[in-house]
Amino acid sequence: MTLLQKAQRTIIFLLKSLMYALLIGTFFVVFGTEYTWIIHLSRTTGVTFVTFCVLELALVSVYGGYAIGRLKSKPIITSLSLATFATDLVSHLQLCIMNVNENNNDHFVYESPELLVLVIVIQFVLIVLFTYLGQAIYFGINKPEKCCVITNSELALNTVMPKILRYKKQYNVTDMVHFTSPNVYDIMSACDTVFIYEVPTKHKVLFTEFCYANNKNVYTSFEMSDVMLMGGKSILLDDKPMVSAVIRDLTFEQRFFKRAMDIVISLVGIILTGPIMIATAILIKAEDGGSILFRQKRATKGGKLFDVYKFRTMTETDSVNESAKTDDKRITKVGKYLRKFRIDELPQFFNILKGDMSVVGPRPEMIENVSKYTAELPEFSYRLKVKGGLTGYAQIVGKYNTSPKDKLVLDLMYIEKYSLWLDFKLIMQTVTVLFKAGDSTKGFANTEKKYEFTE
Repeated sequence: MTLLQKAQRTIIFLLKSLMYALLIGTFFVVFGTEYTWIIHLSRTTGVTFVTFCVLELALVSVYGGYAIGRLKSKPIITSLSLATFATDLVSHLQLCIMNVNENNNDHFVYESPELLVLVIVIQFVLIVLFTYLGQAIYFGINKPEKCCVITNSELALNTVMPKILRYKKQYNVTDMVHFTSPNVYDIMSACDTVFIYEVPTKHKVLFTEFCYANNKNVYTSFEMSDVMLMGGKSILLDDKPMVSAVIRDLTFEQRFFKRAMDIVISLVGIILTGPIMIATAILIKAEDGGSILFRQKRATKGGKLFDVYKFRTMTETDSVNESAKTDDKRITKVGKYLRKFRIDELPQFFNILKGDMSVVGPRPEMIENVSKYTAELPEFSYRLKVKGGLTGYAQIVGKYNTSPKDKLVLDLMYIEKYSLWLDFKLIMQTVTVLFKAGDSTKGFANTEKKYEFTE
């Protein structure tokens, strides 16, 4: 390891600290031209400073922060921008409230929105600049890790390789091998990082222990047992260390607050998106004169069936109940945009208000898909332990063409790690879906590049 690599964390920390200082400084300097009292030491200055810092840190923990070297530049810029802009809005509102006094305004006035816009523009430029600078420094110091991929079939290989190759600056895949290859240990020894995907448990344990003993970075695919133990705790039975995973339903308090949150959010959602829903209904009707809403049977908690509401995005003639494919001819012109920005999902606020769904939970699947996926993955039925949701892990990080197993893992991760704080984080993170609309709404592709084992 070079001296620069040893100093890398310090360099990135200093960059991050400088960036946050400039973001805060921008807010105070720009608004100081209107509210001169915030650039002088005072109690109100201190309150504003603490509010900005605490809210910024809280929202960064929700959206993700300055994850240089771990994420691509666009997600970093998106997460930092959302956290900072939301902080700006609240802090600006606080300034307007504190400006109601005997020396200034005698009532609340939302002042200087143009300064808010200027602050946001300057901060966005700073975030972009520091993100690309940080990435350039990080990847200038750290070259792509030499990697190998170990799987049980070329089908599995072709599932995981496109995901790894999206991060070419992080990973340089030199070998793709079957787990039974006689050279598998020699190949792992020559690599910095090992990806173990869909390998039988016995071999997965051996390979993982080998990587640990030889200081190799290792990534392994989730198995159902791994997910089910995510909510577990380490305990000691006398002198015996064990993992305890107690299977239980939501407590009465959790169910009460979750339902209360569903009612409030669905009502607010209906009010705020009402104009959008009205405009959408007019556009759908104007295009082909067909029905505005699409109803379909879906399964929720305990396998209970209900009619999910969506804006219709496909033609009514010759429609069949099957998932959309890339460039699906059934999708209408209006429907392409509705699906891209998830506007077709807005009527589900009424499903939530009725109690059929929750704001956060596993995505309710088509009945045809439930039967198909359960036949392939019996554990798929575990998703029915909670109500289906409008948003969740699978809806935020997944795509329409995410594999059934990966959707299941994401949904079970939510179920096993459930908390009201997690619900809040996922609700806030749902906004990020709009910034990756092109990826998240892709249908099931018909053709993909094929990869073969190198050994």
